[in-house]
This record gives sequence, C-alpha cells and structure tokens, in this order.
Amino acid sequence: MIVEHLIADQFGTHIGKYSERLKITQDKTVLAQAPLMHLQSVLVFSRGISISADALEACCERGIPVFFIAGDGEHFASVYAPGLVGTVFTRRAQLLSYYDQRGLSFALALAEAKIHNQSATLKYLAKTRAETDPAAYEELRLCAGEVLDTTAGLLRIGGEMVESVREQIMGIEGVAARRYWSAVGSILPPQYAWSGRIGRGATDPLNSLLNYGYGILYGLVEQAIILAGLDPYAGFLHADRPGKPSLVLDLIEEFRQVAVDRPVFGLANRSYTVEQDDKGLLSKVTRRSFAQKILDHVGTDVRYEGKRYPIRFVIQNQARNLAAFLRGDRDDYPAFKATW
Repeated sequence: MIVEHLIADQFGTHIGKYSERLKITQDKTVLAQAPLMHLQSVLVFSRGISISADALEACCERGIPVFFIAGDGEHFASVYAPGLVGTVFTRRAQLLSYYDQRGLSFALALAEAKIHNQSATLKYLAKTRAETDPAAYEELRLCAGEVLDTTAGLLRIGGEMVESVREQIMGIEGVAARRYWSAVGSILPPQYAWSGRIGRGATDPLNSLLNYGYGILYGLVEQAIILAGLDPYAGFLHADRPGKPSLVLDLIEEFRQVAVDRPVFGLANRSYTVEQDDKGLLSKVTRRSFAQKILDHVGTDVRYEGKRYPIRFVIQNQARNLAAFLRGDRDDYPAFKATW
C-alpha cells in the first residue's frame, strides 16, 4: 500500500530520513515509513516527537508540508520550503483587493457558498431517511430551505469594501449556522450527548471530532493558499489580527461541510466509537483512526466544474481561482458549491 500521509502520534518517537524514505522510530523500532516520492504530507499529532534536520530538508526540497496539530485539533505550526512563500505580484494584488470591490465580492461569494453547502448537507442527510424516517426527512428538507433562504440577505448588501459590511455578512452567516446546527442535532444519536456546536475547548465526542477534522482541513487549505502564491494572513471575511491566518479561515468555510461535517455525521450514525482521555481530548487510537478517515475522504471525488475531482484537488484549484481573481485574470470568484 502506498503511504501518502505519514502520521506521527506517539510520544517519544522520532522522524528521520533514511535513504529516500522517512521513518518513524522509537528505540530503534520502526513504527511507520513512507517513500518520499509518494509522500504528500507529514502530520505530527502529539507532543514529544522529534524530527531530524535531514528529514525537514528532504520534505522542503520535495514540497512536502509538515503539519503540527495539537490534541484538541488546533493547527499550531507548519513547515514549508521558503521558495513557496516567495511570490510577490499575487500578494500585492491580494493586499490591494482588500480596499476595493474584489475583496467584497470574494467575501459575499464565500458566505453564499458556505450557506449553500450547509443547506446541501442537510439535504444529503435527509435523502437517506426518505423511507426509514419520513418525519426526519421532511424536517431536514424544511430546514435546508430555511438555511438557504438566508442568502437573500446577502443580495441586499452593498458597499465599496468588505470592512464596512463585514458585520452584516457575519450576522447572516450566524443565522444560517444556528439553523444548520439545530437541524443536525435533531438526527444525531443520543449517546453522543450533543448539546450544540462548540469550538475550542469542546470535550463532547462529536464536537471533538469536528474540531480535529477542521484542524486537518486547515492544513490542507493553508497549503493550497501558499502554493497559489497567496498570503495566508491577509483575509477578507475574517478580520486581521496578529498571528491570525485570516485567509485560511476564509477559504476553509467553503469546505467544512463536505470535507469534515459529512464524514463525522456519517460516522455518528454508524455508532462510531470515540475514545477520550480524562481531559476530554480524543485518545491516540481515535485520533489516528479519525485522521486517516478524513485524509481518505478528501481523496474522494465530488462534482466540480461539470466533472468529478477529489476534494483535495478542488481545494487547491479554488485557491488558484482566488489568486487569479485578485490579480484580475478572471472576472469573478466561482465559490465551491457542493451537490447532495
């Protein structure tokens, strides 16, 4: 089996380069390995893991990102080759776009796509219940329509730049999100004790999975942004703050539902076992199992531009589309809208 994503998740292990391979070892025992020629990413999911300078150099030479993700799903660091972040023309255009219609147009397209994808996900959840649970089917379809109806408010927003209307856009997103998560909660199995969407600090099983999945998705989106020549810290919909990767937080909104929410809801409805420690963090076994499921899922195909492509490809292409739009190479930004 070809290993495309090398996962290091055991305290006290070491990632090193041996010939043309990366190996994870502990006390001279090889726990995992992967040829560099096939590797797409290295994911470090635990504290107390070391990586050699040779391994980092090999990854940088081949454009293989190294992502560091904490136990609660927080993506706290990434390592890339310096050449990937050395573009200038695209970044100049990106910074200038914040002050004109390009930035506003992107933010509105992004918000509309996010709400559309929430609605499509509710329809996706409904279709499997058409015969087994007609009442849930009807309720989910009704909620999907109510979520989508909120996009009408986006059409009434006008302005010269995104900063002047950000609160309006975020307010509409908030209304749609509350309806979406309320509808989702109505069909989740009771053993998961779902009480609503919680971000950082969540200790219940499903919010912990969602947060961890978003952490993995964050790395994929950040990589796509950097490869497209964009600055991950210069966003539009999310306000700029020191150390806050605003553009990553922007672009990830298009993909949360199809890349993470759907597989998590699917696992929940198949009674997926979520092991947690006494602090409410996912156990090592659950983190590894779940991470692999998300990485496999983003390799599956979705409908995109009239054909079917892996989600991972769509993320990368959307970053390129955004760069082209901000440079003026295309007239609009075609936000990703999932089917159901």
